[in-house]
Amino acid sequence: MPPAAEARCTYLADWVATKLRWNLTADHTERNALRNLATTCPNTPITYERA
Repeated sequence: MPPAAEARCTYLADWVATKLRWNLTADHTERNALRNLATTCPNTPITYERA
C-alpha cells in the first residue's frame, strides 16, 4: 500500500481493476485483505475493460 493515505483508495481500485481486467485470481488471504481495505473506500468506483 502507498504510504500516503489519500492514495490508498485509488491504489486499491487499480489493484482490483487489474485483477478483473486480466481475469486473475486472488487467494483467500488476498480477498480478505482487499475486503477489509475496501471498507475505508466506500465511494471509490472500480472501472475496467476485459483484456
